[in-house]
Amino acid sequence: MSDSENPKPKSAPPSISPKLNATSAPQRVEVVVDNTSSEGTVNITAELAIFLLRILVSVMMVHHGLEKFQDPQGFSEFVVGKYFPFLPGDPVIWTFAAAATQVVCPIGLAIGVFARISALGLLSTMLFAIPFHLLDTGLEGFPLAVVEAHNYAFEPASIYAGIFFYFLCAGPGRLSASRKTNKITYYPKKEV
Repeated sequence: MSDSENPKPKSAPPSISPKLNATSAPQRVEVVVDNTSSEGTVNITAELAIFLLRILVSVMMVHHGLEKFQDPQGFSEFVVGKYFPFLPGDPVIWTFAAAATQVVCPIGLAIGVFARISALGLLSTMLFAIPFHLLDTGLEGFPLAVVEAHNYAFEPASIYAGIFFYFLCAGPGRLSASRKTNKITYYPKKEV
């Protein structure tokens, strides 16, 4: 019988456990979000930035919906009816739909529950806001003109759209209520 027919059992690798020296100076403690995927380590600074962006853009969006609820007739007549006459039904219905989207979806996005669906809803409102502003004021000399209002009328809606598109594609990040695999671990960091 040859060695290839009867292989020797492989021994398990020795367990590696950190050795802590109780007599040495105290070690620093670092917080790490456990990453169960093969993506490598988690950049907690980037995750905090994504979280703050989600909160900020959501807080900023809510007042747009509240404005529509405050004057639904005005928005229906001067925006929906004037610039989007092809939409079926009464413009007031579209106004209330946009207002509800801009009040409810930021809550979902901020918390991180149904974040992609919330981002899709908010992106859809911006995809109407951008052409509205372009039809209302034009390009205003974009991209090199210096405009009187210090920004192009379509600029905020375009920036919002870009942010909502990001969250639609990338999701809310690791710091969200819907994420069930977040696990915080503490460990001593070795000095190299």
